[in-house]
This record gives sequence, C-alpha cells and structure tokens, in this order.
Amino acid sequence: MDDAIAFEGAVMLGSRLKRLAERFQAGAERIAVDCGLPTQPSQMPLLTALYRHGPQTVGDLAERIGISQPAVTRIQSRLAELGLIETSRDERDQRTRTIILTEKGKEAMDLARTVLWPRLRAAVAEVCDVDAFLAQIAAAETALAAQPLEQRPRGGLAIRRFSDDLAPDFYRINAQWIEDMYTLEPTDVDVLTHPRERLIEPGGDILFVEDPKLGIIGTCALQKTGERQFELTKMGVVPEVRGRKAGEFLLHATIERAFALGCDRLYLLSNAKGAAGVHLYEKVGFVHDEGIMEEFGKRYARCNVAMVYQGSDNPSPFGCIRSAMPGAWPT
Repeated sequence: MDDAIAFEGAVMLGSRLKRLAERFQAGAERIAVDCGLPTQPSQMPLLTALYRHGPQTVGDLAERIGISQPAVTRIQSRLAELGLIETSRDERDQRTRTIILTEKGKEAMDLARTVLWPRLRAAVAEVCDVDAFLAQIAAAETALAAQPLEQRPRGGLAIRRFSDDLAPDFYRINAQWIEDMYTLEPTDVDVLTHPRERLIEPGGDILFVEDPKLGIIGTCALQKTGERQFELTKMGVVPEVRGRKAGEFLLHATIERAFALGCDRLYLLSNAKGAAGVHLYEKVGFVHDEGIMEEFGKRYARCNVAMVYQGSDNPSPFGCIRSAMPGAWPT
C-alpha cells in the first residue's frame, strides 16, 4: 500500500518527522525498560539538563530544552512521583522554586549514560548517518529560529485563488508585460477584462502570488481547452520582484492546480523573446513539442515556442516530485 504521508513530500514533513520521532521514542522506551530504567524518553531531556547544568527553574528548563513551561511542569510532576527530582526554594528569592535531581535521579542518569545511551547510539547508527542527520536538524532549527515557517517562502510569499476583487490585478500584471514585449491585442483584452467568463467558468482557474508588503505581484492562469487538457497561460510577475523566484513559486502552484483539476495534458504557448520565461518552463519540466505547435501554436502570430509538461526531477515546494501527468501515474 502506498505511503500517503511519504508521497506528499515536503507538505507532510512535520507529520513524517512526528511519525519518525514516535518510532524512535517507542524503541528507546523498550530499550530503557530492558536496561532497568523507570523513565520514558520524553522525560530524559529534563533529567539530562538537570544532570549537566545543575538545579534550575521551570522557566530555565523550558528555555534550555525548547518546550513550553506547562509541558515542563507535567514532566516535573511525573518525575517527582518517581522520586527522581525534588523542588526547593531559592535561598535568594523564596518565591522561586528550583528543581534538582535526587540521589535516585542521579543514579538513574548514571545508569542511562553507562547502559542506555551506548546502546541507543549504536542502534541509531544502524538506521541513519547520524552526524549528517543531526547537522540537517540543527540547520533547520537555526533557520526556523531566524524566520518561522509561516513567514516563508522568501519573506512570506503566498498563493491566492481567483476572486472578483483580484480581477484588476490579473489585468494590470498581464497588460504590463504584454505591452512591454508585444502589443496588447483584442483577444488579450477580452480575456483580461473577462477572466471569470473566459477562464474560470469554462473549468479553468487563475492563481496569484502575494508578497506581504507589496501585495499581489504575479499571476498565472489555466484555460481548459479539452477533456482533461489545459493551457497554462497569462503568466507574469511585476518587474520589481523578478529574480526573487516568485514566478517559479507561482508556476509550481499552477502545475499542482492543473493536477487537481484532473489535467492529463498541460501545454503552453510562448515566444523565444521571453528567454527567461522559457528557461523557467524548461526548469520545471516543460519540453518543446512540435505537435503542440502544429495543433495550437500556428494560429498565433507571436507564438514560436510550444511546450508540453512532461514532469521534472526538481522537487516542487508543494510536495512530491512530479515525474508525469496524473493519467500516467500508477494506481
């Protein structure tokens, strides 16, 4: 049976790491029992912090091991019941309670270091490259401390679905790049001024990329042109954000949206004059196709590039690597 969490890649990373952590902790708990330790893996960070750094307050422990104060309090209560820790009042401030290891707690930590930890290190080393894995975890922790996930990617870019109040942005962004490179033709004006009627209602969609400071900075559309067939069209980003990969972020989202709409063939029509755009399309998995040019491209004067999506080896920020259109996936 397919692994639904693993298949979705980055979008399920938190769930996958949680599942992995549960498997590590379950195994560590069984090993701890075999070693004669009364503790659970979730309690060991607090005991270790006390063992290495001496008496501490609940606030100190929460900061040192990176969990909330209520979580520390819950663990503290259980360890106190086991007789492994006790609390005392700070001599300098009677309002502050300090947590310390009891003699029984010190004996448990000595046992852990002597019997449990060497076995755990050896077991984990059989599972993965420990040094490389820990280095990646440390890098992720540092990056998230500097900028939380909700403020990413690239300063908090977000994908927005079409709504009528975004129709002026659809016109503004596309009219700008079309007029800069070509001439705004009547067919362009028709689509840009009637996006709901020309694109949404026939079964397509329009996506936007939004910057938290600049607002809507890019857009891309899907036009349904046949049964399970879509043209990727009217894609552009404002000049001031080019180079920030907002277009690539938006393009990946639009491809994913095509899959969600049941697309089996996704193609686009462009012009070699827009070399940067053509390069981006190639990067994400579009390939030049004479059949698409013959079928769709020859009717447009400014079209000399026709491409069809074949999948990419480059991971999408939205999840798994797409190697083919959905109709070609194994079931």
